[in-house]
Amino acid sequence: MTNLLSNRATRLLGCLGGAMLLSVHFAFAQDPEPIESSSPLDDITVREVVTDRSVLAYQPIREADILWEKRIWRVVDVREKMNLPFAAPESPLFKILADAAMAGDLSVYSTEDDKFSKRLTPAEVRGLLFKLDTILAYEDMDGYEEKLKVVENETNWEDVKRFRIKESWFFDTKTSTLRSRILGIAPVIDVRDNEGNFRFEKPLFWVYYPAARPVLARHKAITHGENWTANTTWEDLLEKRYFASYITKENNVQDLRLQDMYSGLDLLMESDKIKNELFAREHDMWSY
Repeated sequence: MTNLLSNRATRLLGCLGGAMLLSVHFAFAQDPEPIESSSPLDDITVREVVTDRSVLAYQPIREADILWEKRIWRVVDVREKMNLPFAAPESPLFKILADAAMAGDLSVYSTEDDKFSKRLTPAEVRGLLFKLDTILAYEDMDGYEEKLKVVENETNWEDVKRFRIKESWFFDTKTSTLRSRILGIAPVIDVRDNEGNFRFEKPLFWVYYPAARPVLARHKAITHGENWTANTTWEDLLEKRYFASYITKENNVQDLRLQDMYSGLDLLMESDKIKNELFAREHDMWSY
């Protein structure tokens, strides 16, 4: 009886071993998995923190709670060291705004005024950013036949050296704090003649900032320095006021810019004076 059980166990183990050998053989005989044709991930993981980010709505402000308010217009020069994120090739602010406007994801407004009174269509935005030009081109292989060719020149993000910012500074009696909110942003380009001489600067369009916050919150601002995983977005950068600027105008009876009233060193001193008055305003509110 014992020998019979032993023989049966031996045959069972032999069958199991043969099955395992066959399975290993078929596994190695299978064709290798096809290589995916998509581009490899240029990262160690999929980054979704920024793309999935949503913004918090502004706290409502009652008109009765605004004790004091001043409108300020300032200029951000991207060539200043603190403003290097504005000119970072990986995520320039102008390209983000322009692409969103042409795609219809962001409403932009005409520069006829800075009150966001005339909305531009995506086609009109494209007309501002792309200019038609006529050049001479050689059509034949020998390069002897010249023909006129119409080409489309795109406004490069590197051509935008300054941004205009319109904002409101106000004292909120409900929280007893001096607060500021950005109202609009306008990219500015230099207009030059055929010889390349500077003529004047021109704002391209106005962006209503409160409506642009969701778009800006989904794009990373390159401020990481030595930390590549930093998740600072453009909405973070602007809300935290992480930029350097100078004031060009404050609301006044005649609606004049500072350069219309001052020049030279007086212009710089008046700009700094307004800036210092803003920072001293909250302290003055609490002086008895």
